[in-house]
Amino acid sequence: MKITVIGAGNMGSAFVTQLTRAGHQVSVTARDGAKAARVAAAHPGARAVPPEGAAAGADAVILATGYADAVAALQAVGDLQGRVVIDITNPLTADFMGLTLGHTSSAAEEIAKAVPGVQLVKAFNTVFAQVLAEGADFGNGQKVSVFVASDSEPARQTASAIAESMGFAVIDAGGLKNARYLEPLAGLNIYLGYGAGLGTAIAPTWIRKA
Repeated sequence: MKITVIGAGNMGSAFVTQLTRAGHQVSVTARDGAKAARVAAAHPGARAVPPEGAAAGADAVILATGYADAVAALQAVGDLQGRVVIDITNPLTADFMGLTLGHTSSAAEEIAKAVPGVQLVKAFNTVFAQVLAEGADFGNGQKVSVFVASDSEPARQTASAIAESMGFAVIDAGGLKNARYLEPLAGLNIYLGYGAGLGTAIAPTWIRKA
């Protein structure tokens, strides 16, 4: 697929690593063009592009920014009407130990309202950058889970196909409103990683008896 990654931080760079490894055509863009260029240069097959028009021709756009920057970042990349946008953001407090939204809305729903016309998917928000960069296999026969929530079936299928192409186990989490559950799950993961000192080589999963 042709995939545009918005963001050149730890998560954006990790996505570029795994997406290029999986054979996708990857463009990366960021507010800091030099940073995007460095990320692209480190990944053969990826290219850095300016924000303007970065979404043109993309099968999917991955929003790898902080929640506070999300809407502006999407508005900067051009026409997104009908475009699949994978939202990985979490509405974290300044100390990363809480959420600024919850119960009656979510970051995903607020982004969808602010950028109407996109096919928004919540996914990858429970995966630390370290885990994403190192790959889906934990080495014990267990794969990292990616929870996917969207009101658009084609968008859900696209996000699932991208996750599976990188080796992740996909769990269908239903409609976009269920981001209200996925974002607190990410908050718990962040607490366990940083607050409880378990580190960032962890990820939540879902198991079922055979």
